[in-house]
Amino acid sequence: MTFWDGSNWVTEAPRATDVKPKGRVRRLAAATLRASMITALTFGMVAGTAFAGKGGGGATTGGDTLTGPVMVFDRNASGAIDYGDDITFSVTTSASRAQVGLRCYQGTNFVYDGYVATYDSWLSAKYFTLSGSYWSSALDASCTARLFAYDRRGRELLLAPKLTFTVTP
Repeated sequence: MTFWDGSNWVTEAPRATDVKPKGRVRRLAAATLRASMITALTFGMVAGTAFAGKGGGGATTGGDTLTGPVMVFDRNASGAIDYGDDITFSVTTSASRAQVGLRCYQGTNFVYDGYVATYDSWLSAKYFTLSGSYWSSALDASCTARLFAYDRRGRELLLAPKLTFTVTP
């Protein structure tokens, strides 16, 4: 290409192109890919081992049992577990601070959540009253009880298989 420099027409020399060898680019790309894969695998293994010890729904211990529900007070004398009744559970455990948790749902609506301890220093009642402000007394409720304890790190450890039962209106 030519251009006018103000006094003469000058022919422009071709530009030197910056050509990199293809082999070098490929080796650099492959090394970068390998490094990123090793980094991802390393972080995955570290995270996997960090979360592997987390409790919450782990294996139950041997010998701990949760049975019931057991009627404490039958408000309507029906003999069935109904809305408004007081119930408890039979517990056998070697854990020193075990608790029973009870959660109830009506369909997808969460209607009850209660806790009772199995140890003597527990200050509240040792039974559950099956009622609540969100609980419709005209509908069945599906309830699940679980026997659990907390470990030294505050993680919930399930001690016995969960119990599921229906509370009638």
